[in-house]
Amino acid sequence: MWLIVGLGNPGSQYQYNRHNIGFMAVDEIIRRHNFSEPKKKFQALVSEGVLGGEKVLLMKPQTFMNLSGQSVQTAVAFYKIPLDHVIVFHDELDLLSGKIRTKFSGGAAGHNGLRSIDECLGQDYWRVRLGIGHPGDKERVLGHVLGDFSRADRGWLEKLMGAIGEHAEWLVKRDMDGFMSRVARVLVPPKPPKEKKEADDEKITAK
Repeated sequence: MWLIVGLGNPGSQYQYNRHNIGFMAVDEIIRRHNFSEPKKKFQALVSEGVLGGEKVLLMKPQTFMNLSGQSVQTAVAFYKIPLDHVIVFHDELDLLSGKIRTKFSGGAAGHNGLRSIDECLGQDYWRVRLGIGHPGDKERVLGHVLGDFSRADRGWLEKLMGAIGEHAEWLVKRDMDGFMSRVARVLVPPKPPKEKKEADDEKITAK
């Protein structure tokens, strides 16, 4: 069994915050893969389903970000889930908006949700870092993180969430590189082969 956690804050006032992008990712996986309706369990909203032939729990802690580890620890203990079967989606200031990276273990880098999980479980779990960009000024970080995504963000945000939902099964197949490459192809489609482009240019010239 795998546990996939999206980090965020509960409540409609936080729904579109950059800090809630982890919740958004989990919601997209639920929608795309017909997971069960979320139920309240472990101080969280939990859905059950299957990805890549593996049983998966999707979790959105409802404790607020700073106490996220409580929910995760309870679920891990109840189902005896190995830590390397835990994946956490979270916002990442140190990545440009729309960028995504996977990482196993490591520090919290100032993220209160990760810090809470580290305190409860240790650091040996997977993280999927979802870039929200840095406002450029330390004094503006809190407002940026707790601010809503702008209209200009909607294009890349919808593509990113769609790609995560479509290719989430590669995470539980332990193919993190495969997951990353497939998401990247959705966000930045490959350039057409040089030969095809030259042929197309010749057609245009002939007209």
